[in-house]
Amino acid sequence: MIVSLCALLWSHPGKTVELHAYEDRVLAFVPAHAGRVVHRMSTDGADGQPHEVQFFEFESQAALDGYLNDERRLALSAQRDEAIARTELSYLRPAP
Repeated sequence: MIVSLCALLWSHPGKTVELHAYEDRVLAFVPAHAGRVVHRMSTDGADGQPHEVQFFEFESQAALDGYLNDERRLALSAQRDEAIARTELSYLRPAP
């Protein structure tokens, strides 16, 4: 079963460039886990908006779990913590 997700990301103040750089690195690992980045967009963060919005699809929950636990991704956690203040992850389904 396909797992569809939306990720909203907010940077720490003054760290938007670092957020995008971190995401450039870790999103490169998605295809290795039977996933794809459907859309990746950014905002200016005004009025509390997230700085980056991403939509993903993975072929299964196990594939997503594999990506989330990828050792290369986990090794970058300090870079992530420095750049990203907040993340919201939502599982998506077709609207009725």
